[in-house]
Amino acid sequence: MLRAKFVGVVFLALVSAMAWPSAQGGRAGGAGTKHPNGTLTPIPVDAGRPWGWATRAFMQNPNRKLYNTAKAKLLSGQQVFSHTQNTFNPEQYCMMAPHYDFTWFEMQHARLRFDEVEKMMHACPGVGATPMIRMPDALEANMQKAYDLGILGTIVPTVDDVFEARDAARYARFPPIGRRSQGGSQFWNKFLNPGETYRNSIDDNVLSVVMIETVEGVDNAYEIAAMPGIDVVILGNSDLTSFSGFPQTDDRYQDLLTKVRDATYKAGKFWGNAGFQYATGNRLSPDSRFHQNGPSKDGFVPPARTGGAPANQPARGNVSAAPAR
Repeated sequence: MLRAKFVGVVFLALVSAMAWPSAQGGRAGGAGTKHPNGTLTPIPVDAGRPWGWATRAFMQNPNRKLYNTAKAKLLSGQQVFSHTQNTFNPEQYCMMAPHYDFTWFEMQHARLRFDEVEKMMHACPGVGATPMIRMPDALEANMQKAYDLGILGTIVPTVDDVFEARDAARYARFPPIGRRSQGGSQFWNKFLNPGETYRNSIDDNVLSVVMIETVEGVDNAYEIAAMPGIDVVILGNSDLTSFSGFPQTDDRYQDLLTKVRDATYKAGKFWGNAGFQYATGNRLSPDSRFHQNGPSKDGFVPPARTGGAPANQPARGNVSAAPAR
């Protein structure tokens, strides 16, 4: 009861190493997974309530031209994929980023520092991929540093309940909808559309992503997804296996995915999987929109890899209402 009351208060207050697939390769569980069907039937998608309708409704100007191109693609019905940057390597970052929807700067498992991320972003501003950081946590001090250096989204791991989701959401945006303090970074000037200021445009361009990786998180998936300011909910697929004890070939594991998928859809947000193997071949693939790693958007193959798509990277799948790339 206390939690329900607290969530209501929060709702009212908010509404008035390397760049190749690596760290999440283990977390994703491998691209060769045989997908079970599970025992649950996913709730159908209503044409009048498409994926992400609440994410769009939360924007101050839903018709704004976004400089966060990954968010724009999600809102247009597309799947998005990243490359992962685990180390400080500006040359590598500038080579990879033009070919992917977003950059997953890894700060949970890698030893990247905020200043190193900033230096890489300055090495090739406007390179194409939306810069995002997988955070070590959602502490205010770390979230503040991340957004002040100019990134356009955060991915907060191992979110188990609405309180953790609240922190991921509120430190990502300015008042009155969030609790972010104003900083002094000027990198945002590289993104702005003509006539815009950072302060009046950034909240709509932020992409706030949380990861559910435990059975507790699955049980609380609707509360997590429904938190105002959360835009995307994804599964940390390998950790979900670790915490649940179910291999990804088990119907019980598939049921966990379905539960989070259904909860996220009911909340009107976007759903996805850190494991890009869930972008195709699974009964839920048409609804899986946000992924770590996976195929490039233009057929780019990283150096030392030849013969079509990069190893373990399938072609991009088609999803309902997704325009051709």
